[in-house]
Amino acid sequence: MIATDSLDRLFAEAAAQDAQPLWTMMDAMVPPHPQPKAVPHVWRYAAMRPLLERSGNLVGTQDAERRVFMLINPALKPPQTTDTLYAGLQLILPGEVAQAHRHVAFALRFIIEGDAAYTAVGGERVTMRRGDLILTPSWQYHDHGHEGDGPMVWLDGLDLPVYQFFPANFAQPYAEERFPSEPAPADSHLRYPWSDMEARLEAEDGPYAYAEYAHRVSGGAVSRVIGAAAERIARGGSSPTRRETAGIVYHVYRGRGSTTVGTARLDWEKGDTFCIPAWMPYRHEAAKDTYLFRYDDRPVLEAIGAYRSEASAS
Repeated sequence: MIATDSLDRLFAEAAAQDAQPLWTMMDAMVPPHPQPKAVPHVWRYAAMRPLLERSGNLVGTQDAERRVFMLINPALKPPQTTDTLYAGLQLILPGEVAQAHRHVAFALRFIIEGDAAYTAVGGERVTMRRGDLILTPSWQYHDHGHEGDGPMVWLDGLDLPVYQFFPANFAQPYAEERFPSEPAPADSHLRYPWSDMEARLEAEDGPYAYAEYAHRVSGGAVSRVIGAAAERIARGGSSPTRRETAGIVYHVYRGRGSTTVGTARLDWEKGDTFCIPAWMPYRHEAAKDTYLFRYDDRPVLEAIGAYRSEASAS
């Protein structure tokens, strides 16, 4: 006698063939709205700065290729600051050299503290100043060094989490400690001074201004995966309420205030870093004159037709 067929039997026999029914999990596969796993979070520089200083005393460049604290989203695992973006705080001390290497992942550096350290990328040696945006294109040999005084700290932004889905990322050390380099020209496509960006923001009228960094060669975003921008908010002012399918990492260059993300409120001040998960409505409010640096995954989303943005009711 043939046993009566059933869904349980169908599913069990499909599982034996390493197959599963899509229709039982369609909502999870194609949800009615974006569902990021990341949560809103702020990393306070006042708490992170002493940890960086201690790492400088305890960990030498011979012990760590890069002395970095990753900023990991509480709902995720390394290397995720958002679902698709990585952020880390890197420290280099006077006289140190961070070994030359290259990797598939794109990297940007936003200089938080210090002066006169450098990064050498693909043969161009770029001196770094506070507020500078420094680019490290994919698969370019680069090293960092510090010939000035005092510690140098910057925010690293990479597309590393993307390579959790595309297993194409790897790194390669250079044979020597440093890659041969010459001083970069003043108009290097690798360095974007804060003074230029601040002037653009100040040229905009009103309590809020927004400006994107444009690559000096391509004229487009600073990379194919990551874009960068800055915002100005006058004391007592606010940004528009909006939401985007992009994940965003913010750094407070100057000022103090708060950001409402969904139902969460993130209070921040100079030096802090915080994240906005995809599709959550957010709005900045400034208690002091404020400048924010941000980077996001908008370029890659635009490339695949997945970027959306809209104004949201306050």
